[in-house]
Amino acid sequence: VQLQASGGGLVQAGKSLRLSCAASGRAFSNGAFGWFRQAPGKEREFAASISPSSGRTYYADSVKGRFTISRDNAKNTVYLQMNSLKPEDTAVYSCAARDGPSIQAGPRMYDYWGQGTLVTVSS
Repeated sequence: VQLQASGGGLVQAGKSLRLSCAASGRAFSNGAFGWFRQAPGKEREFAASISPSSGRTYYADSVKGRFTISRDNAKNTVYLQMNSLKPEDTAVYSCAARDGPSIQAGPRMYDYWGQGTLVTVSS
């Protein structure tokens, strides 16, 4: 199983970016996805999670109202639309998948992890 994240880059504050994470090796139509981020010198933190049917989502307070998580089960892909970006959003963003359907904020609840994609927000 592989999760391949993409879409990171350098962007000015206030702008938007869309991250993608494509899963391969098995279908995750019955499992939840999550996005996490790790800023330089800080611990990894939860950003967003989405249920298999996209009926439920959960966001960290720090990104609520600015970020939107979505998924396309036909493409086995999860997305993170990031709007109104702030310099404090600068981090390596990683996607994760779990076999279970419930949305989770704890990284230990996820079974599969992709490599990260760097997002840098300049002021």
